[in-house]
Amino acid sequence: MKKIVDYRKLLNVDKTAELKELKTVYRTLMKDCHPDKFQQDEEKLAAEARSKDIIEAYHFLVSIAPETREQNLDTYTQTITTSNIMDFEYKQQVLNVQFFDGSAYEYFDVPRATYIKLVNADSPGRFARRHIFSEFPYRNVAKVAEPA
Repeated sequence: MKKIVDYRKLLNVDKTAELKELKTVYRTLMKDCHPDKFQQDEEKLAAEARSKDIIEAYHFLVSIAPETREQNLDTYTQTITTSNIMDFEYKQQVLNVQFFDGSAYEYFDVPRATYIKLVNADSPGRFARRHIFSEFPYRNVAKVAEPA
């Protein structure tokens, strides 16, 4: 997906970058382009915009990192096996799936043909479990509310 590639390019990391490396690169880039380092307004504004892009890229890449997915695997597995799909939306090869347990996940690089099969499936949940949930990179976009 273009977004993932652009973010990796912005942080100058490859797809095998681990969380530790991402954090080091992020901190280094933020030190170099922090708005407080610049005196002129134009430079400050440019640095502020660049730092916002770096922050967004860092948080996005951390959310799809294998270590992050591994840490949340139990919750993810419970959601996709026990909760039904409440709604889903497809835009530019990104499939956003909301579950009845309150969680939501984005799946990247989902071909349009797969989305059409999901829409036409007798059981979208069963189709998604077989052909989407374990096949495409994903990230959690809505945390499950913890019971009090």
